[in-house]
Amino acid sequence: MSNIIKYMFICLIFISCQSENTKSIKIKLNAKSDSNASGMATFTQIDDKVKMVAHVFNLNNKSHAIHLHEFADCSSDDGKSTGGHWNPTFEKHGKWGDKEGFHKGDIGNFDADNIGHATVIFETDQWCLGCDDETKNILGKAVIIHEGTDDYTSQPSGAAGKRIVCGGIIEN
Repeated sequence: MSNIIKYMFICLIFISCQSENTKSIKIKLNAKSDSNASGMATFTQIDDKVKMVAHVFNLNNKSHAIHLHEFADCSSDDGKSTGGHWNPTFEKHGKWGDKEGFHKGDIGNFDADNIGHATVIFETDQWCLGCDDETKNILGKAVIIHEGTDDYTSQPSGAAGKRIVCGGIIEN
């Protein structure tokens, strides 16, 4: 019997430690600019890494850009109330990880399948959920999906076209 109690105690410690280092936020992604696209995104922070998993539906059958923008304000019909790309370190726009610079909101491009569904998975230690580092904290920012692809060179936005999906990264 004492082995069972020890095992339960160890499990309890493991679960409590894991929950202290884990934070998760789920947001709704809403259509903008007269699109029919929508979806959900989940941001999960474990220790010093944040993983974003976004599921988007009703996209046209082509590539799209996804970025984080400055403000979690999706109130305008065109999504422009979110401001520009989130760029707390004042870098030039580029592809994520480019040694010449990139915005911390420059996630990249993805492809929708033949029925308009896409899953985007992105993980980084350059973001956090609610930490004190304003160059990493993504709370209060927005996920934007664009009608087209990011060319990674046009400044400051990548010339990705209309904002067709928007979701504010806020705690409920």
